[in-house]
Amino acid sequence: MTRQPPDRRPTAGLTRRGLLGTATAAGIGAAVLPTRARATENTATGTTPAAVTVDASDPRYLDLTARGYNARFTAAPDSIRLVHTTAQVVSVVQEAVDAGSRIGVRGGGHCLDGLVDDPDVRILVDMSEMDAVRHDPARRAFLVEGGATLGHVYRTLYLEWGVSLPGGTCPTVGVGGHVTGGGYGAMCRQYGAVVDHLYAVEVVVVEASGTARAVVATREADDPHRDLWWAHTGGGGGTFGIVTRYWFRAPDATGTDPAGLLPRPPKTLLKSTVALKWSDLTETAFTTLLANHGTWHTRNSVAGSSYDSLHSVLILYNRIQGSVVLNTQIDGTRSDATALLDAYVAAVTDGIGVPYTDTRSSWPWLKTTLKDPYDTGLYNRTKSKGAYLRRGWSPEQATILYGRLSDAAYDGHAGILLYSYGGKVNTVPSTATALAQRDSVLKANFTTYWPDPAQDDRHVAWMRALYRDLYADTGGVPVPNDTNDGSYINYPDTDLTDPAWNTSGVPWDTLYFKGNLARLRQVKAAWDPGDVFHHKLSVTAH
Repeated sequence: MTRQPPDRRPTAGLTRRGLLGTATAAGIGAAVLPTRARATENTATGTTPAAVTVDASDPRYLDLTARGYNARFTAAPDSIRLVHTTAQVVSVVQEAVDAGSRIGVRGGGHCLDGLVDDPDVRILVDMSEMDAVRHDPARRAFLVEGGATLGHVYRTLYLEWGVSLPGGTCPTVGVGGHVTGGGYGAMCRQYGAVVDHLYAVEVVVVEASGTARAVVATREADDPHRDLWWAHTGGGGGTFGIVTRYWFRAPDATGTDPAGLLPRPPKTLLKSTVALKWSDLTETAFTTLLANHGTWHTRNSVAGSSYDSLHSVLILYNRIQGSVVLNTQIDGTRSDATALLDAYVAAVTDGIGVPYTDTRSSWPWLKTTLKDPYDTGLYNRTKSKGAYLRRGWSPEQATILYGRLSDAAYDGHAGILLYSYGGKVNTVPSTATALAQRDSVLKANFTTYWPDPAQDDRHVAWMRALYRDLYADTGGVPVPNDTNDGSYINYPDTDLTDPAWNTSGVPWDTLYFKGNLARLRQVKAAWDPGDVFHHKLSVTAH
């Protein structure tokens, strides 16, 4: 289906101008909070504090509107609301619905497209002050508020209880958007996706009457709200409500000891960085490298193998950046860690016929995990795309990539990142969670960065052309087939909605959600009948 442009006419009450909630959060609390509830009552005064309001006259406004990762999109709302409690979120949502004002929701600020920083957003809810991480003995789970970043969650879980989540490798990413999109990271081959550990969510929703309330939904089979939990296991943020709190517990966890409720990371990680200079790379070497990499992952992505703990990203930088890089890590406490890593590097580089360096190091798990490998500095304008791979790219696709990336005339900082995937992730049925891609072996993130706003059109066009040509056989997009498995909603790409760039005839939401789309639409109709929560890539009821 093709989404129509949002109604821009003045409105009142519950309309499509309602709310946008992309970097959503998550929550605890009672199953339902009172309508128009505010923060916890101040016992000294009998009053309840409101969210902090910052408008354009406030010196904090620039900082709060410039938190987005992609400088191509800048928010300009009438006000920003810093929220601290679920009750405050309910209150702000109710205010917006009553006024017909559209809301954007920011967690970590890493949305790669303009879903949050939309010019129609009038109230921007900033979740960053809601960042608590604690053990909840009543639910035998860990509670994480939706404004927390992954790094904060990893540090707290590990230092306090020795556990962690198999989440993303960028510590500044917000939990809110990461989890609702499915979530994956360095430990997913061994332990599964983040959403496989999601026990419950607290979501601020809006009823057909226009009443805002908070609902807790769990994965328990007898929970009448279970479908709302399910929708947040990969259905994307900003579609069903604002998640204020999450609870996490491993699906096979037993007992009450917090140290046994989530995966325990390895003490150390053995790391390898293989670098191949572009000045040495021939087309043959490049295509051989990609073929080797794809073949290895096709053969070594079954759960339970000795390579479960391996996490690898092949970064196909363009020529101006000097090198192509293969970063790999594996559980350093394994007695065969060095042998496994040696064999992996040898398999990927076999027959390439050009020199490369292989730098090894050993690091404590937490120190490695809290490093931010994605700080692009002044190169803060970007265009991104995504894809799932059921096997490696074809020789013809590798040739297309070589031609584009080896072009010395292109001065953007491009990188096609191929992440290891599969393993435990692929043991879960595709319908068990909203995350439908359950038999892929690699995940691709296409990126290019540049600093100059005047060059936006040129760099966006470059990325669009590369992606279109790479997937020319399937209408310019990764239509699910023997090789492709659609795309990842956390790499949002509004081009998929544009028939000029998606000529496949396959709707954008099918590329993201596949066979789970129909059920997601049912959840949307049940929990957000007025389409209050929406953006350019949110699920609709029809």
